[in-house]
Amino acid sequence: MYIRKILVAVLILGIIAFGIFGYYVYNCVFSSNTAFDSKQEVIYIPTGANFQTVIDSLRPMVKDLESFSLVAQKKGYAERVKPGRYILEKGMNNNELVDKLRSGNTPVKVIFNNQERLEDLAGRISTQIEADSSALLESFKNAEFLNENELDTRNALGLYIPNQYEFYWNTSAEEFRERMKKEYDRFWNEARLKEAKEINLTPQEVTVIASIVQKETAKVDERPRVAGVYMNRYRNGWKLDADPTVIYAIKERTGNYDTIIKRVLYKDLKLDSPYNTYKYRQLPPGPIAMPDISSIDAVLNYEDHDFYYFVADVENFGYHKFAKNLAQHNRNKREYIRWINKQGIKR
Repeated sequence: MYIRKILVAVLILGIIAFGIFGYYVYNCVFSSNTAFDSKQEVIYIPTGANFQTVIDSLRPMVKDLESFSLVAQKKGYAERVKPGRYILEKGMNNNELVDKLRSGNTPVKVIFNNQERLEDLAGRISTQIEADSSALLESFKNAEFLNENELDTRNALGLYIPNQYEFYWNTSAEEFRERMKKEYDRFWNEARLKEAKEINLTPQEVTVIASIVQKETAKVDERPRVAGVYMNRYRNGWKLDADPTVIYAIKERTGNYDTIIKRVLYKDLKLDSPYNTYKYRQLPPGPIAMPDISSIDAVLNYEDHDFYYFVADVENFGYHKFAKNLAQHNRNKREYIRWINKQGIKR
């Protein structure tokens, strides 16, 4: 009888201990373990990170790191940390947190436009993915890549079509560049290549003219007309005489690309630079800025008209007055010069 009582007591204690252990395991695995009040928080795990890096990153977001670490080790995550961007939801338990970090790498939306140089593009992209600007710029200027694609450092900017793209945050510089090459090939589809051929331009030449159009007008609806002016000049063997190319030449010569130049002076037109379309008839060696899709399509489908000149319209800001001959243009130009002098704009 006495032995039976002992066995019953041991059994009861075992059941209690098992229940306590089960309760602890349940809480450890399935109870909420987030410490933030917001609906979501984002955590970035860099390439090459170990489990301690994960723990340090989670410290302000998780209430009980010890229980999280236990579950992570039991599920094998501690030895197989994956880099990426992860969105954590309020109220997640340790099991959900580990599962998210194992397979929930969330893409980021990468957006870029209006960059004037590869350096500017590298800086812009580096704020959106893990790769830093130095690695990105090095990949953009990689000689082997440029040679393979018949590019150089002056025209390579045209390879990057401004848009919104999805990337994983831990995308490398080379992976970003290769994806952009695929997007470029997709953009220059059979239809656009046919349009370029019909106007006797290569995609690179279209991009150069589009970059000038982009700088001339921010009005998308006016871009086909501006493109028509430049195509009229180009087809008739004229110099393009584009002020934005002179501004770019000044920036390239001085190395100060942050300079804001609102007025081109006559002395600037004499600057000896392949970008100076007042001095040289041929197209610049590369785009003077990153043209967006509307500017590229404006060149491919430029407006067919008899205009050869244009100047800013001081009565309809943002738009331009167009002229078919020099006499008409000079009248429009005098009106603009009077206005710009009145504003006190010297440069």
